[in-house]
Amino acid sequence: MTGNIKLLINFLWKFLGIVRFRNNYIAAILGYGDLKWGNITITRVYFVEGPGHNLFSVGQFFDADLGVAFRRNTCFIRDLDGVDLLKGNRSTNLYTINLYDMASASPICLMAHATPTKSWLWHQRLSHLNFDTINDLANNDLVSDLPKFKYAKEHLCPSCGQGKIKRA
Repeated sequence: MTGNIKLLINFLWKFLGIVRFRNNYIAAILGYGDLKWGNITITRVYFVEGPGHNLFSVGQFFDADLGVAFRRNTCFIRDLDGVDLLKGNRSTNLYTINLYDMASASPICLMAHATPTKSWLWHQRLSHLNFDTINDLANNDLVSDLPKFKYAKEHLCPSCGQGKIKRA
């Protein structure tokens, strides 16, 4: 559930009922759409005017082929290989993941996490090293356990793109 309709694609306006929040605030569910974040798409996210947060159910993550693991004060959103994509902290009875703070404080490359290719996995493991250098490391056996194959860059990952931005 989100209060920001700009986050949704394939939006369908349709009254689906009402929702009551903990503070007795009542809001109408005005439709739904898909939320796309990097390489992840979560379907049927409700649009509700009013809430200042985006709320997701565990089932929505499972429908997007993601796993959810809860610990005492932490939750993890993982891909099917068990790689952590997002991490949230528990406050009272609610686990929160602030995507925007995570992206600005310490850039993460969701594309590298979510894609199954080894090129992006090693790009991330080697601190977003460029692919030509990764190829040199692999060809000259300079890194142990680095698989020998052609490391190819299909696109610019968000973290590398943010690092290339010039400040005025």
